[in-house]
Amino acid sequence: MPKHVLAKLEAELKDLKHALLVEIPKEIASAASQGDLSENAEYEQALSKRDMFQAKVVAMEKRIAEIASLDITRLPKDKVAYGTRVTLLDLDSEKEVTYRLVLPEELGNASDLLSISSPIGMALVGLEEGAEVRIKIPAGTKRFEVIELTTIHNQ
Repeated sequence: MPKHVLAKLEAELKDLKHALLVEIPKEIASAASQGDLSENAEYEQALSKRDMFQAKVVAMEKRIAEIASLDITRLPKDKVAYGTRVTLLDLDSEKEVTYRLVLPEELGNASDLLSISSPIGMALVGLEEGAEVRIKIPAGTKRFEVIELTTIHNQ
């Protein structure tokens, strides 16, 4: 499992829970102390914020459970999967490009990272060296050949 991703998400979850259990109740109480709740916009806004944070906490806990259950030892050793560094030949431009497939939470400013849940990432999963693939992207259809891959087991 990608421990650095789990640590990042758990820190975000801690912040969300703190806001939900400490900060937002203060906002609700402050808004409620202003009087008539039936026409109190601040009160309604604080309740909406609480509901939004509760939904975020549930979603974050679910995502953490999904990532924690990722068993890297079960990933294929000869096919594109999470963590694979894959070199592709763009069959239209004849240019090579290399990506490392990562979880969406790992994306940053690095140009060589590709989300495994992006259209290109999903199309690459399960391919072997030598495989050709057509991928529909917003700009049209791209054709690639997998010319080299290094799985997470060999890095």
